Amino acid sequence: MKHLIVVSVAACAAATFVSAAAQTPASPLLLVVRAARLIDGTGRPPIASAVVVVRGDRIEAVGSDLPVPAGARVVDLGGATLLPGLIDLHTHLTSTGVHWEEELLKTTPGQAALHGAANARTTLLAGFTTCRDMGPTWPFTDIDLRKAIDEGVVPGPRLMVSGNYVSATGGAGDARQFSIFVDVPIVRNLADGPDEIRKAVRTNLKQGADFIKILATGAVLSKGVPPGAQQYTEEELRVAVEEAQRWGRYVAAHAHGTDGIKAAIRAGVRTVDHGSMMDDQAVELLRAHHAYFVPTLYTSESISMNPNVPDSEKARSRQIKDQKDRSFQMVLKAGLPIGFGTDAAVVPHGQNAREFAYRVRLGQSPMAAIVSATSIAAEIMGWSDRVGTIEPGKFADLIAVSGDPLRDITALERVAWVMKGGVIEKDDLKQASARSTGEQRGAAANTADQDSRRETCASVRPRVSHTCLSNSPVYR
Repeated sequence: MKHLIVVSVAACAAATFVSAAAQTPASPLLLVVRAARLIDGTGRPPIASAVVVVRGDRIEAVGSDLPVPAGARVVDLGGATLLPGLIDLHTHLTSTGVHWEEELLKTTPGQAALHGAANARTTLLAGFTTCRDMGPTWPFTDIDLRKAIDEGVVPGPRLMVSGNYVSATGGAGDARQFSIFVDVPIVRNLADGPDEIRKAVRTNLKQGADFIKILATGAVLSKGVPPGAQQYTEEELRVAVEEAQRWGRYVAAHAHGTDGIKAAIRAGVRTVDHGSMMDDQAVELLRAHHAYFVPTLYTSESISMNPNVPDSEKARSRQIKDQKDRSFQMVLKAGLPIGFGTDAAVVPHGQNAREFAYRVRLGQSPMAAIVSATSIAAEIMGWSDRVGTIEPGKFADLIAVSGDPLRDITALERVAWVMKGGVIEKDDLKQASARSTGEQRGAAANTADQDSRRETCASVRPRVSHTCLSNSPVYR
């Protein structure tokens, strides 16, 4: 009997020890990333012989020739340039490749979600570790995608999503391009008049939207009102802003035409997206109301080259191309902050960085273009505390390119190395990785599983090249 009691007590003690050990959190993985130079996203001059210390998912230290902490794994990127993970403020990740005005009849929400997962991974591997998604045709599939990424179910950028854009009947976002006798009950994004707009905003926010997208004017890729036409009154736009603010959220306005741009700014929107037809007054309104300008310039070239875009919509794009370029140059000359957006999938997913060279050709400096896609974009999102620059305390979202993008901005179209939250998602630099000489075998064993996941995550995940057709629910 005594023997049984002793054995039972010993077993209980062993179980308690094992349980306590299992509950003890593992020490965050310590990495040191080295590169020839570092552009930190603030606009300051590059740092030579750059060193970034990463502990877990956060940046711990940044500098030139910093010492390697004991026990750290060193990732040497050689002659590459390190930058913050890029931010795209205008994407449509759940696009399926079917023209957005046909998606309700030819696709399903499941298809949108699956395409979204593929597009999100493609975008991440292109160096965009954060995106603001501007609305799907199938409502709230972007919210599901955000949750799946946050939970680690699928790889992708950090997402801020709009849930379901708000459009007037017959306007830029009216996807119900079929017989009046046909209905798609789950799609209820059309809102006319203050009361309907208020309800649409409330519905989006109830379902988990991070912000509201409203279509203030017509669009390019649309059968609806032309791009320059205003589709919501200033009063209607103000209702959307007021209701969003009650929830602690903001409004982003799709706005091509001059009158719609001005009405949206006066109504209090945070961003004017596209902003194709600015005038001097509109520029001054941006300044006075502290609103942000998020142009999408490369779409002009992308639309012209896409055989799947109808000729009528290519004509719309050609008609406003020169105005778009002038609008960008006006805001640039005024010295106002400019955010970085691409309208992917009008631009195929993964080709987001082609926007940089277009902007530089129009007069923006390479450094300013990079800042627009890093610290300024983070400021626009309200995420300056977590992303946008390489600084201690922020997420370890880093990318690397061969060469120097300040000399050749197109280097950003060839991102070779991607880290998100301390996890290496892509490594095409074939960098030499070594552990510091002071690290012991025991420490190596304790972190082996984490190291393996970090080193192989990009290669284990199949590198599917997925680019949606550009006539999707985007450039409306």
